[in-house]
Amino acid sequence: MSIFSRTKLSDRSEQAAQKTLSNIRARRRSRFRVLACIDGSEASFDTVRFAARLTPQDNSAIVVLYVRPIDKGAASGGLNVRVARQNLLEAGGELPGLIALKHSLKILKEEGLDVESWERENDHREAWGDPVGDNKVFFKSKEGRTVVLKLKTAPDVASGILDQYHYGPYNLIIMNEPSRWRGEFKSIFDSGVVQRVTALAPCSVLIAREESLENEGFLIYNDGTERGMQAIKRSAILAHTIGEPITLLSVAEAHEDCEAAKEANKKAQEMLKSLGIKVDTLKTTVGEPAIQIIKAGAKKELIVVPDEGHSRLKRAFIGSTAFSVIKGAVTSVMDVR
Repeated sequence: MSIFSRTKLSDRSEQAAQKTLSNIRARRRSRFRVLACIDGSEASFDTVRFAARLTPQDNSAIVVLYVRPIDKGAASGGLNVRVARQNLLEAGGELPGLIALKHSLKILKEEGLDVESWERENDHREAWGDPVGDNKVFFKSKEGRTVVLKLKTAPDVASGILDQYHYGPYNLIIMNEPSRWRGEFKSIFDSGVVQRVTALAPCSVLIAREESLENEGFLIYNDGTERGMQAIKRSAILAHTIGEPITLLSVAEAHEDCEAAKEANKKAQEMLKSLGIKVDTLKTTVGEPAIQIIKAGAKKELIVVPDEGHSRLKRAFIGSTAFSVIKGAVTSVMDVR
């Protein structure tokens, strides 16, 4: 009987834990959550700038993530692990990622977020047998806005980013442009971090390019599909929230398809009008979609393309307009999923 009672209590504890986890995830889904990934390079801090600019609401959350490789040899660069667990930002040493996370606070302040004046909490968890593990500093404003700096341990950077999504979930992952692109097929099986995350991420992905931070406006590609309409709605709401002008672009692959392309734009415009969102420009061009999108969006802050809805593996094998635009554009691109 006692054994049965203990089992029953264990079941109840498990149910309570699952309910708590479910409630936490439900609260997180009600917030616009952005994961800004940095690697310590100057270009990677553009992800932090974008995160700050895309989340002006009090119900938003920014997580700045630095992924470091597993260090089972305890070669922690002189870092006092005990101090790191207690207070990451005050820890000494030269642990990879620590300096970068501290620098992200400066970037956030330049963007109007003085998070160091907010309420603060620290957290540490064991990970992969690494002596430092996972560490984060959680900041919360009086209005409820949150910023988290996270130093995460993982076998490799891409795996760490993709794993972090499941601790969210997130609406958007932001990464900076890699120094060299590979073919999309290789992005799943290769070590290229940006390519792999772009191919496998369950949520929308934004590839940040420094030049676009000086531009303005969203160019939103309208492919005429229902999935595309949902992407237009979501990205237009974001543009409207942060005060960016909206251009809707529809591309006809042949001249005889121009009328249908124009009608698709008018339909999207009416849908947004019903939401109280103004479309500043309607644009229709003829040609190969990726080329036309890249050309039309060259001077915009952000190009928005809907994901075609392929499975991750299928996306890798047959390619996509979204990936072609991400790879070829000179400005920042968001692939909406």
